[in-house]
Amino acid sequence: MVVQRVFFAPKEEDNDCWQRENIFHSTCTIEGKICHFVIDGGSCENVISVDVVNKLRLSTKEHSNPHKLSWLKRGTEVSVSKQCLVQFSIGSTYHDKSWCDLVPMDACHILLGRPWQFDLDVSHNGRKNTYSFVFDDKRIVLLPKKDMSFNRMPALLTMQQFEEEMKELDVVYILMGMNSGSDFDAPDAVQPLLDEFRDVFPTDLPEGLPLLSDIQHQIDLVPGSSLPNRPNYHMRPKEHEELQRQVMELLAKGFIRESLSPCDVPALLTPKKDGSWRVCVDNRAINKITIKYRFPIPRLDDLLDQLHGDTVFSKLDLRSGYHQIRINLGDELKTAFKIRERLYE
Repeated sequence: MVVQRVFFAPKEEDNDCWQRENIFHSTCTIEGKICHFVIDGGSCENVISVDVVNKLRLSTKEHSNPHKLSWLKRGTEVSVSKQCLVQFSIGSTYHDKSWCDLVPMDACHILLGRPWQFDLDVSHNGRKNTYSFVFDDKRIVLLPKKDMSFNRMPALLTMQQFEEEMKELDVVYILMGMNSGSDFDAPDAVQPLLDEFRDVFPTDLPEGLPLLSDIQHQIDLVPGSSLPNRPNYHMRPKEHEELQRQVMELLAKGFIRESLSPCDVPALLTPKKDGSWRVCVDNRAINKITIKYRFPIPRLDDLLDQLHGDTVFSKLDLRSGYHQIRINLGDELKTAFKIRERLYE
C-alpha cells in the first residue's frame, strides 16, 4: 500500500519562535528501548527515573555520596542513595555511558545535567536550542524534537483542517483499526471482485498434489553412499497422538503416502507461536549425501526492475507447503519417512 498523505497536523512555518519556551526534549536508546531524555543545564546531576531502572533491570550500586536534590523550592527535596551507570545511544553515531542518580520522576526517563555537559565540553545554541560537541573525533549536533511531551499522542487534524485537506486531494486513504480476532466485512463495492477470485484465496489447501510441471525436481545422491536409517525421536504420548493425527490428515488429502523405501529419516513436532504443532522431518543425514547443485541467485535490483508497471500483487501461503513442490517419482521413495512403522510401533 502506498500512503499518499499522512493526516497529522500540518507543519507550521519554519521559524525558531517555538524554541523560546521549549526545554530540550528528544529520544535515546537504552538496552534496545526508546526512552525520552532532557538536557538541563540547571541540574547539578545526571538523573534517571527509578521506573526505567526497574523495568530495564539495570544494575545499581550504593551512592558514594548520598545527598538530596531540591527542585526550585526548599522542602521538596528528593533523597538520592543509589546510582547507575547508564549506557545509551542517540542516533547511530553517538554511543556513551554516564553515571546517573536514581530519582522518582515522570517528566522524562533520563535527564542529562551539568556533569554530562562538562565531561564533553558541550556548547549550547540558545536560539536554535541545539547541543554540539566532539565525540570520537566526530562533530555531534543534537537537535530537539518539536512539540514533544511525555505521554502525549501526536495531534490529529481538526474537522476544519481535514475538510481543507480534502479539497486539495482527489483520493483519500483511511486507516481503520480492527480487532485481530474479528471477521473482516469487505465493502459492497469490493465484494464482486472477491467473489470472482474466491478460488485464489481458499480457507484450506485443496486435496491432492499439484499438477506436473515441465521440469521435475530431482534429488541426486553421491555415488556409492549408503542410505541413512536413523532411529525415532522420543515423544510424549500427546505428541505421538498429534503426529498421528497430522499424518492421517496428510494421507487422506493425498499429500503423502506410505513409504517402502530403505531410507528412514525421523519426524518430530515443533511448537508454533499460536500453540499448534508443526511436523518437521530431520533430513540432515540424507542432506549430507545429496549432491549440492549451484544456481546463481537473482539480483535484487533486477527483480525490482521487473516489477515496474505492475499494480496487482499476490502472495503464496506456505503454512504447510513442502508438498507443493513435486519431485521425481523415484526420488519420492528416497526422502519419504516411514509412516507405517511410526504409526503402529
